[in-house]
Amino acid sequence: MGKPIQPGETEKFETVKYHRRGAKMTSENEMGNNLTSGAGRPPSRSGLWWKITAVALIIAVGIYIVLVRPAIKARVAAQKAQTTAPGVPIAAAAAVKSDMPIYLTGLGTVTPVNTVTVKTRVDGQLMEVKYKEGQTIEAGDVLAMIDPRPFEVQLTQAEGQLARDQAFLKNARVDLERYRVLWQQDSIPKQQLDTQEALVTQYDGIVKADQGQIDSAKLQLVYCRITAPVAGRIGLRLVDPGNIVHAADTNGLIVITQLEPITVIFPIAEDYLTQVLQRLKTGQSMHVEAYDREIKNKLADGTLLTIDNQVDPNTGTVKFRAVFPNKAHELFPNQFVNARLLIDVKRGVIIVPSSAIQRGPQGMFVYVVTKDNVVNVRPVEVGEMQNGNASINKGLAEGEIVVTDGAERLREGAKVEIRGGGEKASGKAHG
Repeated sequence: MGKPIQPGETEKFETVKYHRRGAKMTSENEMGNNLTSGAGRPPSRSGLWWKITAVALIIAVGIYIVLVRPAIKARVAAQKAQTTAPGVPIAAAAAVKSDMPIYLTGLGTVTPVNTVTVKTRVDGQLMEVKYKEGQTIEAGDVLAMIDPRPFEVQLTQAEGQLARDQAFLKNARVDLERYRVLWQQDSIPKQQLDTQEALVTQYDGIVKADQGQIDSAKLQLVYCRITAPVAGRIGLRLVDPGNIVHAADTNGLIVITQLEPITVIFPIAEDYLTQVLQRLKTGQSMHVEAYDREIKNKLADGTLLTIDNQVDPNTGTVKFRAVFPNKAHELFPNQFVNARLLIDVKRGVIIVPSSAIQRGPQGMFVYVVTKDNVVNVRPVEVGEMQNGNASINKGLAEGEIVVTDGAERLREGAKVEIRGGGEKASGKAHG
């Protein structure tokens, strides 16, 4: 139980209670006044939405300024730099549609049809040389003279011997006629007649031998005059005038090589033998070109003459012989040349320079230059590759521009700058 309230305290308590109630009423009156004036009302939903929207917009602008805008500026700058930067310098060529000749190439040797070492056929002193080193001669031209006097003496002796033996023969024949008459008259024995007939025959043989000696001496005189057996070019002089030469000398006097016509012997792989033989059997003339060692300069044009009769088991090749007119002496004996045998011609194919062909993990491809000077990687199917050109079976059209030089610095979509004309594909057939 609480403490009992005293009379005076009761009055005090009521006064306090009155004051609190008045204060409450005063507060309620103030609140009512505020509600009436709108100052103390809670915010509405529309006002709150606008505030949230404003805050979100401020955050978005901040993100744009901080993150997006620099990235866009960097991208634009990169595009601008790429646009203004110079392209990769390249050389290019257009794909052409033409005929593609197919050649077989072999390193061959120029071989004369005839090579003659002229030797003396008699012993004697070389009196005169009637040629110049490197001179081109014809068959029958006089080249040198050997002292004929010893053979002239032999001829005189042979003629004198013949005259004497002819006199003996004449006398023996006269005696034979006499013996025949006497034998018919039975004045001499048959043996004497037979002996005389044998003597006539003997003298007849001696006369023939003498005539042979004369012919031999005349032939020696002919041999003293050395002539060219074939037409060709004379090499360096081997013997000077005044020297004694012998028929047994191994070196000879002159070496003559025939230059017109001349041949080239070159090896071709046995894999192509059947194809070439089929054309030869039909009588077709197969065109052959002779080039220098670097296959840059064509020296002469000729035709295939024949093929060897066996395959070399060590190299797996067959020797081919081609003949060339060689009117201007473009080919020289024992010269090394590249012989190119035309075996086929591909008609109407797309041709590009071989340098345009690139090789990658996915196969062969080319860089094609667009109108905007941008390169695209184009896979292609390559056919034959001949003489610096390549035929394209699939993947490229006539007139398209391909990169022939500078491809090692390119990639898909790279910008390029074409400098110079580049290589030009050519498929013109010969023969």
